[in-house]
Amino acid sequence: MILVLALRNLVLRPWRSLLLLAGFGLGVGVMITLLSIGEAMVVQARDEKLVGGGEVTVLPDGVDLELLKTGGVGGMWFSVANARFVYLQLLASPRLRPLVPAAAPQMEGKLVYLRGARLNEVAVRASGEIPSATRAVGAAPALERGVWDDDAGDRRWAAPNDEQLRHDIDHFHETPVGVRDPASWGEWHYFNVLSADHRRWAFLTFLIGGEVPRGQWAGQLLLTLHEEGRPARRYSRTVERSRARYSIHDADLQLDDSYVRVLPDGRYAVRARIPAEDGGAAADVDLVVAPAPRAYFPGTSLGSGEFVSGYVVAGLRASATGSVCVWTRCERYEEAQAYHDHNWGTWRGVTWDWGAARAGSYTLLYGRVQAPDSLVADAPLFLYLVDSLGFRAVFRPREVQYDDTRRLVVGTTTLRVPSRAVMLDVRGGDTLRVELDIEDAVATDTRSALAERGESGLARRIPRPFFIQMKGVARLTGRIDGQPVAGTGTGFFETYR
Repeated sequence: MILVLALRNLVLRPWRSLLLLAGFGLGVGVMITLLSIGEAMVVQARDEKLVGGGEVTVLPDGVDLELLKTGGVGGMWFSVANARFVYLQLLASPRLRPLVPAAAPQMEGKLVYLRGARLNEVAVRASGEIPSATRAVGAAPALERGVWDDDAGDRRWAAPNDEQLRHDIDHFHETPVGVRDPASWGEWHYFNVLSADHRRWAFLTFLIGGEVPRGQWAGQLLLTLHEEGRPARRYSRTVERSRARYSIHDADLQLDDSYVRVLPDGRYAVRARIPAEDGGAAADVDLVVAPAPRAYFPGTSLGSGEFVSGYVVAGLRASATGSVCVWTRCERYEEAQAYHDHNWGTWRGVTWDWGAARAGSYTLLYGRVQAPDSLVADAPLFLYLVDSLGFRAVFRPREVQYDDTRRLVVGTTTLRVPSRAVMLDVRGGDTLRVELDIEDAVATDTRSALAERGESGLARRIPRPFFIQMKGVARLTGRIDGQPVAGTGTGFFETYR
């Protein structure tokens, strides 16, 4: 009966019937859509890719949060640069322990490629977590069988001992295939150490350079001994490749009978015998360099393709014990102020501004690298600050304001070099002012000599060829997180003229 009435109504009133049917269909469609959206929102609210099991998700700066609502964190294919440093020095650091009881690094849906001897390249999606950390934030999956615990790699990533950390951040590299000017590739361990009275200091470099390991390359030892008011004494030695040992997996470097080795407790054993360039007595170096806990810069690599410049500071604040001897005269150190970094890259036409200093309980590092053929007049400058709890802040001063009133004579050239320098920055409520008073400066003509943190003149063609190494006092003042910061101490600084 109902069917007959419906058919008769459709015949007698076709347009009205079609309008009613269309309205009914539209209403049903809207309802289905709303129910689907509601279900999707419930599913996303429970999605571990978006929530991660914790209360806060850490994302790279600049990520559009609205996009995350449609695909989740794992769907965006991004990663946090220097994630282990962020984890160790920020989220899991002693400074934030009262606020962050647990943190869990997670990687979801990362595109990786599987390759094997009997397997063609296959694209797959990979996920990675540290089981103990994931459990700590309440995101552990329900296990049907077996166990899910940290392995050695997990423990090394999340809680490395000092020896593991040194090897992970301070290991060596090889000359990339296709890089411009492979002969200008250089990589080195650099150390400096300061006497107790701050009047004498030493710069020491263990270097390998050239097309490593495929072409022509060799090692070199460089030492410069400085004393205020006196000319520097230089020592150098070349070591053929057959007597050099490096590794892309650890920080140890052997150049004949001289070496840098990481000890089981994370300190560096440094031994070297280096002849004087003027034919005088050789220098013998016997030091143990101990980096302070958490006082390191995790490293960065600039450039790609033809130009590469990498830099890491494994011992931003360190102490040295041992001796540097020339003939029967020795400079002995007992927990003296020291510093250690590691550089690698192609160095033709590259210049930089750099400095590292103690300032009371703080230690600062600043720098920038000017790439060859750069279209930017001045590369961005950074200033990195640590204290006893590790990383404290990063500032971005616009420039180093040098006051070039000191004069140096290099050969037949008289140079104006810095006597003072100032850096300033304001970032929201944080402010920082660093003043450098230069007490001693040495200039090297890079067209004719090998500098401790550069390479031979054959690989350098730069508008400002004089490499200036300075020692002085750094004074730091400012405010971070509403608290005043201040300190004064000695450091070393570099620039070009």
